[in-house]
Amino acid sequence: MASRTRTVAVVTGLFALSATLSPTVASASIDADPRLPSPTGARPVGTTSLYLKDTSRPDPWVPSVKARELMVSVWYPAKAQDGRRAQYMTPKESELLLKGAGVTGVPGDVLSKTRTHAYRDAPPAGRAHRLPLVVLSPGFSWPRSSLTSLAEDLASQGYVVAGIDHTYENHATTFPDGRVTTCVACQAPGDDVAARATKGRAIDVSFVLDQILSGRTKWKGDALIDRSRVAMAGMSLGGASASETMLRDSRVRAGINMDGSQQVAIPRRGLKRPFMFLGQAALDDTWSRDWPQLKGWKRWLQVQGAIHPSFADYDMLTQQIGLDFGSKLPGDRSVVITRAYVRAFMDLHLRHRPQPLLDGPSARYPEVTFKARDSRS
Repeated sequence: MASRTRTVAVVTGLFALSATLSPTVASASIDADPRLPSPTGARPVGTTSLYLKDTSRPDPWVPSVKARELMVSVWYPAKAQDGRRAQYMTPKESELLLKGAGVTGVPGDVLSKTRTHAYRDAPPAGRAHRLPLVVLSPGFSWPRSSLTSLAEDLASQGYVVAGIDHTYENHATTFPDGRVTTCVACQAPGDDVAARATKGRAIDVSFVLDQILSGRTKWKGDALIDRSRVAMAGMSLGGASASETMLRDSRVRAGINMDGSQQVAIPRRGLKRPFMFLGQAALDDTWSRDWPQLKGWKRWLQVQGAIHPSFADYDMLTQQIGLDFGSKLPGDRSVVITRAYVRAFMDLHLRHRPQPLLDGPSARYPEVTFKARDSRS
């Protein structure tokens, strides 16, 4: 049992279960209207949800479910700020997420009140087959909405972004018929849960790409995507899944692991496409192990003062609602840094635009240090 508990704690990284909230701090600091920072690009942002069903395989966590069902959020450049702003998550999802994380002292629905900047089902904008696609995979036990601030920013810069909920691997996924699935994988026996999830997510991503790139979804913006320009970024276990996905699916041309232990080692044959580690200053042994197997363009960046949630929305949002988990990045600084370096990576490798930000330290982002880089570039 002790081994299992440690495994889950390492994989989830969902806040810090030992953290405590002072009621006096909470009553003085809770923001009843938490909000994401505005996107940096000029384009309005639209979003839609896709329900996808892979009938070729049963669910890996609940084998009695004979098909793998996935919910996917797509963010994209829109023609105008048209319609209602998208909900960050439902009140039930907020309640289950906070309960699963062991967070108390704040209203259960508080995260559902987070203000976003994307407009629900706004008409997509762009020329056919011209927009690059970025797939986002969240941390274990976290929903796809945890990467909304990054997704909105990329969409405002002209990217299509697909965020995947890996069913039964997070505290709450809501389906169109009203069903809410919970984290079965969080209670799965064995010490190989993280590796199983990593491999399963690679299959999930490939299936989602099959659907989107073939135009088999109901979303009208499918035709805008350039099928030759696809990348992936993930946070925590989602980051660990990025290299595994690239090894299995050549359509993914570049990848980023944001603060995730590499649960499945990169084989000796290596990964020859661009890859970046972006994480906390604390060293990760699996990154050191896999660094030599990255055979293409590569970077290893460390963010001083960051904590695990700094690479999703939750460092910023927990500060807004009065929770202190030890981050040294005040306000929305964690989001600003993550957006800047992820966007630079995508612009370099999907748009082939030079990015001096990735060449060395920047006075604009003194928190970011270069642990290692490709000696050829």
